[in-house]
Amino acid sequence: MRWKGNRRSDNIDDRRGRRVVRSGGSRSTMLPLIMQLTRSRGGWAVIVIVAGLMFFTGTDLTTLLGLADGQSTQTTSRPVEQSAEEAETVEFMATVLADTEDTWTALMAGGQTPYVEPKLVLYRDSTRSACGLGQSAMGPCYCPGDQKIYLDLSFFGQLSRRYGAPGDFAQAYVLAHEVGHHVQTLLGISARNHEARQRATEVEANRLSVRQELQADCFAGLWANKADQARQILESGDVEEALAAATAIGDDTLQRQAQGRVTPDSFTHGSAEQRLRWFTVGLEKGSMDSCNTFTTNTL
Repeated sequence: MRWKGNRRSDNIDDRRGRRVVRSGGSRSTMLPLIMQLTRSRGGWAVIVIVAGLMFFTGTDLTTLLGLADGQSTQTTSRPVEQSAEEAETVEFMATVLADTEDTWTALMAGGQTPYVEPKLVLYRDSTRSACGLGQSAMGPCYCPGDQKIYLDLSFFGQLSRRYGAPGDFAQAYVLAHEVGHHVQTLLGISARNHEARQRATEVEANRLSVRQELQADCFAGLWANKADQARQILESGDVEEALAAATAIGDDTLQRQAQGRVTPDSFTHGSAEQRLRWFTVGLEKGSMDSCNTFTTNTL
């Protein structure tokens, strides 16, 4: 991806030098299970699916960890220590974020809702958010409560080593997907879908969640389309990197790795094939109308 020398966003909240320390109260009943999952084959995939869903819907993760059961937290700070590789990744994320700002500001300029730039929070291990205690195990997440994207950069190492999806454009796709959720929040799509899911059965609520995630994938493709037209950012192999990332984080891929079988009714983000297809729709058609996953009969 061609990105060096392009504008970098100032909407970065760097918390990598901060640590959330838990103390006091009773021991969480969930914590031993979480620790066991982190050691088991496929356990991280289970954590990503469950914690990511809780974070996106605004469920307070402190409850999951038992912090609401008498424990307290405090934040400690120290200077950020980073490798040259991580420093370049931070610069890259700031550049991609700036590109999404320019793209979505232009796309929404003619509509009733202007684009409001989100903050990107960089952290390590855990951090506080309006959606509860964010944890690195959940992967990148968008919190509609404070309109911030939360990212532990170690996720990209997992994406490359564990899921076989390396490359800078794979990382850009991940951030663009979370920005897509921000766009959904600004347009009221997230709120309407949340209300509909509250009234639906569990299976139907999962399907509505999938529609929302696939739209965010389509919005990521739409960003790539417009950004490349305006700034010629794409290089040979970039699209393949994004497609590999979409495949790696499909619900069927993660479930197969975690439990050896696939249960489509429990999907919350979409299958690998669906995520590939909707990113491609946004990339090839380049219009917001083409990304309306809520009106199509087939996903």
